Amino acid sequence: QVQLVESGGGSVQAGGSLRLSCAASARVLSFDAMAWYRQAPGKQRELVARIISGDFTNYADSVKGRFTISRDNAKNTAYLQMNSLKAEDTAVYYCYGERPRSGQYIWGQGTQVTVSS
Repeated sequence: QVQLVESGGGSVQAGGSLRLSCAASARVLSFDAMAWYRQAPGKQRELVARIISGDFTNYADSVKGRFTISRDNAKNTAYLQMNSLKAEDTAVYYCYGERPRSGQYIWGQGTQVTVSS
């Protein structure tokens, strides 16, 4: 069973930075897409950033220019670099990976990010 394990969450002041990591138990190149989602209290889970084959990326409008998604094939790890953090970025962040040819749609367990103003 392929697993995704997030790390790097924590508490930071507004304007600060954090880097989230998502370690995969399979080659990240085997995923057609990897993404970061977040869910704030009382809100629906929303897409933050996505990276697909060829390393094409897309972002939610609310994080464009501040967040960067990437993946390191040698380390089998995806990242979310978050800069200029705002209080509204506070949420549980989840890593997600798709391997549709294997019928696998995988979520990590989530990591808490708290931004204080």
